Amino acid sequence: MKQSLRIVFAGTPAFGLPALKALYEAGHDICAVYTQPDRPAGRGRKLQMSPVKEWAVSQQIPVHQPLNFKNEEAVDTLAALQPDVMVVIAYGLILPQTVLDIPRLGCVNVHASLLPRWRGASPIQHAICHGDAQSGVTIMQMDAGMDTGDMLQRASCPITSEDTAGTLHDRLADMAVSPLLTSLEALALGKAQPQKQDEEQATYAPKIKKEDALIHWEQKARQIDFLVRGYNPWPMAYTILPTSTSMRILAGTAYPEAAHNEIPGTILSIDKNGIEVSCGEGVYRIEQLQFSGRKIMSVTQWLNGYKGELSVGASLISSNE
Repeated sequence: MKQSLRIVFAGTPAFGLPALKALYEAGHDICAVYTQPDRPAGRGRKLQMSPVKEWAVSQQIPVHQPLNFKNEEAVDTLAALQPDVMVVIAYGLILPQTVLDIPRLGCVNVHASLLPRWRGASPIQHAICHGDAQSGVTIMQMDAGMDTGDMLQRASCPITSEDTAGTLHDRLADMAVSPLLTSLEALALGKAQPQKQDEEQATYAPKIKKEDALIHWEQKARQIDFLVRGYNPWPMAYTILPTSTSMRILAGTAYPEAAHNEIPGTILSIDKNGIEVSCGEGVYRIEQLQFSGRKIMSVTQWLNGYKGELSVGASLISSNE
C-alpha cells in the first residue's frame, strides 16, 4: 500500500512542474511550496511569479518565498510545517544543515544529470556542450555539499544529434516523475538503498554566463554544433559580425570532414540551405539565425529580405573585444 507523505516542495522554474503535479495527483499532502521571490521580467519589468508558484497558487497551496535560510524565522517557519520529506528541484537556494535536518525522511533532490557527472547549476547545457552520449536524472538524498549526497535512483536517456538544451530539459523533467515517486515510496517504507557517489568520477557544471556562448570558429565544427544546441534556448550561441554587431545562431549542421583552405570564421557560401562557415576543422552551416533587434529567421527567410549584412569571403569574429 502506498503511503501518503506530508511534503514540502521547493522549486522555481518549470523543470519541477511535472514532478510537483505528479506528487499532488498521487495523493501526497503538499503542505507548502517554497520558491524564489518574484522577479521583475519583461519590458515593463513587472514582478512575475515563478512557474512553480503559479501552479501552487492555482491549487491554493501555501507559498513561502524567503530570500534565504540564514535567519531563525525562516527555519522555524519551515520546521513548524512538520514535513515528512522536502522535495527539492531546481530551487536556487543553498539549504543549510539546519534545514536539511528538519524533515523526518530528509531532503530529496532531483538533479538533471547522471551523478556524479555534472554536479552544479547547469548540467543539461554542459552535457550537450561536451558531446555526452547520454544524460538522465538522479534522485538523491541531500547533504551539505554541492550535489554530493547519496543516490536513491538514476534514470538515463540518450542525447540525440537533434537535441537542444530545451528539448532535453523537457524530456528529463518528465523522466524524473517515476523514479522520484518510487524513491519516496521506498523511503516511506524504510526500503531505500542509498548508494555513495564515486568522487573520482565527479565533474562540475558551473553557472552559465552569456559570454560563454560566443562561438570561437577556431574550434572543430562538431564542437560548434554542440555549443549551438547546448545554449539553445538560453543564452543562445552567437558570433560577432564584421560590423561589430552580434548575430545569434539557433540551429545548423556540422560537416566535420569537409575540407577548406580558409581562415576559421570565413563565410564560404550563402544559399537557401544555409551559410557555410569555415572552422578549425570542418565546416559549420548556419540554418537559423537572429540579428540584433530582429526576429528569428531561417536563412531562406533572411535571404528574401537580404540587407547585405553578410557576404561570401567575409569573416565572422571570434572575439567581442
